[in-house]
Amino acid sequence: MAKQKIKDIVAQELETFLAENGYELYNVEFIKEGRDWFLRVYVDMARDREESFISTEDCEKISRFLSDRLDETDPIQQNYYLEVSSPGMDRELLTEAHYERFAGSAVEVKLYRPVDGRKQIEGTLEGLTDGNVIIIDDKGQRWELPLEQVAKTNLAVVF
Repeated sequence: MAKQKIKDIVAQELETFLAENGYELYNVEFIKEGRDWFLRVYVDMARDREESFISTEDCEKISRFLSDRLDETDPIQQNYYLEVSSPGMDRELLTEAHYERFAGSAVEVKLYRPVDGRKQIEGTLEGLTDGNVIIIDDKGQRWELPLEQVAKTNLAVVF
């Protein structure tokens, strides 16, 4: 079964449950590591909730629901391990909505090729505009980085 179809199935199975319980789906991965397959589901608190972090109890609740639903419908042929977790403090930004949601946050951007001799740029995310990731670094320099040149964008963990 195609990975994208599995992601769509998981999203569909969780949609109502997550909305009713104040969560939102962040990402789904279905990957093979060694001989084993892993279905990794990353969930977050809905933006309108006062609590900002997902707990292990939240993950357990979602995992039990999803496990039961997948056992009923049995859409995945091979054996796999189900993991439900938070995307983490240093979460990767994957969609346009993620870039919008975390505008104003500190980020680390890794590039495929150097720009002005740098393959990594850290700063404050302004957002995603016209296919460009906009960053203001600690010196006040504005960077407009074409999304296709960005290998990875993560929230920076600042203590």
